[in-house]
Amino acid sequence: MKIENSFEVDAPPEAAWALLMDVPRVIPCMPGATLAETVDDDHWKAKLAVKLGPISLNFDADVSREAADPGSRVATLSTNARESRGRGSATATIESTLVEQNGGTRVDIVTDLTLTGPVAQYGRGMVQSVAGQLTQQFATCLQKQLAAPAPAAEVAAGNGAAAPAAAAAPEPAKPVSGLRLGFRAFLDMITSPFRRKKP
Repeated sequence: MKIENSFEVDAPPEAAWALLMDVPRVIPCMPGATLAETVDDDHWKAKLAVKLGPISLNFDADVSREAADPGSRVATLSTNARESRGRGSATATIESTLVEQNGGTRVDIVTDLTLTGPVAQYGRGMVQSVAGQLTQQFATCLQKQLAAPAPAAEVAAGNGAAAPAAAAAPEPAKPVSGLRLGFRAFLDMITSPFRRKKP
């Protein structure tokens, strides 16, 4: 399943690219996701909470940076997630492309998603419908990150004054909620077979 989304941030491509490369700051911007562990510069572990109506799903995910080309500003992440109660898995390849636009940056995201096991029947019918809303939440969080002071670990040079404090980590996003974000999509999923039977 391929999902394409785009959004704009009010920051130059250089700043947006630097943030995109700081994966520990980006992961909490993904709705329902929290960073669990930094393995090395290109590998992380995360947790993802998803709620589809009465069904709560919790995933343990391995996130890897597969490629990053600062010249073309194209980065690729891969995710391999397993539902903690054995109710299926999800794998995704996420390619992000940054393009300068109107003094800011347009971010184009192409996600190639595969759902397997019982989780596939829960989520497949809703993914396309709620993806745009999830992307908007993600964009808003990135915009807040870009507007925050850049982290600084050293004392400001020349005057002995303390450097500005590092930007605060983003507030953890609430679990992705099928009722909150995709109630209409959920209804579409369970009623579409009946609608298709109509003349």
